[in-house]
Amino acid sequence: MDDYLICLDGVYPHADYVTVNISSPNTKNLRALQSDEALDALLGRIAERRESLARQHGKSVPIFVKIAPDLDDAQIDVIAATLKRHAMDGVVATNTTLSRDAVKGLRHADEAGGLSGAPVLQASNRVISQLRATLGKGFPIIGVGGVMSGADAVSKIKAGADVVQIYTGLIYKGPELVTEAALAIKRAASPIRTGANSY
Repeated sequence: MDDYLICLDGVYPHADYVTVNISSPNTKNLRALQSDEALDALLGRIAERRESLARQHGKSVPIFVKIAPDLDDAQIDVIAATLKRHAMDGVVATNTTLSRDAVKGLRHADEAGGLSGAPVLQASNRVISQLRATLGKGFPIIGVGGVMSGADAVSKIKAGADVVQIYTGLIYKGPELVTEAALAIKRAASPIRTGANSY
């Protein structure tokens, strides 16, 4: 837990926002921090340190918490309540998945570590949707996981995300994916015209 506070001290003066990652499957036992008691203790200490750092540096840096896609509804509800209790500024949903259901039978399917890209899209969207239902309107959600196309980015917004992050998709489609996603989201947000004046 002290590692988080040390890192927060170091990046706070320079950051536009800070993400507290409690969900990397590649770090031993890290996901245990998503349990109710461990998360409550961690976010309590981070909230205290944030107040101290805000006074010290004369600015408030938003803090987001990054969670896993491999959570059930009860776990998501507990996390949402804990985020609110400690006045976290937002949530990043989600990290990579441990599930191999979407790649079962494929070469390298059984390799250890987090799985990213298309196989995590639906699991991530499920978590986003549950978070939005639990957190209500106005609580910032960054949607991430499996965005390989403009349509995937739109699915994050429809699930309840406020903004979208892209990682693995950049490897396969390059920076053009950012433009594709932005345009798709813009089109999806535009009202559909009907009637005599439609075009």
